[in-house]
Amino acid sequence: MKVLIVSQYFWPENFRINDLAQALAERGHEITVLTGKPNYPGGTFFSGYGTFGRTEESYNGIRVLRVPLVARGTGGLQLALNYLSFALSASLIGPWRCRGSFDVIFAFEPSPITVALPAIVLKTLKGAPLLLWVLDLWPESLTAAGAIRSPVVLGLLGKMVRGIYRCCDIILAQSRGFIPRIAQMGPHQKKSAIFPVGQKAFLRPRPPSIATLTCPFCRRASALCLPATSAQRRISKAFWTLLKN
Repeated sequence: MKVLIVSQYFWPENFRINDLAQALAERGHEITVLTGKPNYPGGTFFSGYGTFGRTEESYNGIRVLRVPLVARGTGGLQLALNYLSFALSASLIGPWRCRGSFDVIFAFEPSPITVALPAIVLKTLKGAPLLLWVLDLWPESLTAAGAIRSPVVLGLLGKMVRGIYRCCDIILAQSRGFIPRIAQMGPHQKKSAIFPVGQKAFLRPRPPSIATLTCPFCRRASALCLPATSAQRRISKAFWTLLKN
């Protein structure tokens, strides 16, 4: 399958999406990653990158496309600009850089949730199903960290998250405890599945049967499931091909 991964963070930054992308490539999938210029966790661009540095490179056979963004820096305002600049840059430049068709789009969301916005733009333009891997719940993580306390702002962020979840075809939660909260944000439980970030079995080139991975539509732990609609069957096929085969 031709897979487009949308992630604000990627190698040489150290995130689990690096391992997942490599494992998918080892299974024979054609992987393209749309990401930003590496600047995590220090807040400054890695050597050789910068605003007008490398825009395309290869990582273990994975095509990596980079768009400009504001480095995260050390302050709250700089971090907000970092989040927003990637969402805007990837939404505007991403469709031009990611030419051709894809079988599935996979968005990696450790935080911020705004990484899903360019993925939704690309889903609309490419006509490919979108899987969102949620590792951090918004806006809960912002309130827990004390970053935002305004009820108005939190309400607006909540509406944005509901809209994002609504646009996703499958929502992958890092733990079972995330599912009720995702469901509270709208009628999304029926298209949610558990995908643990720490489960190394998922990252092997050809993992064995995984009992915790079930179809979001029929809740069967089988790639032979038959969701009701043709659209669901297409999405389910992408889901099983990527995460279980």
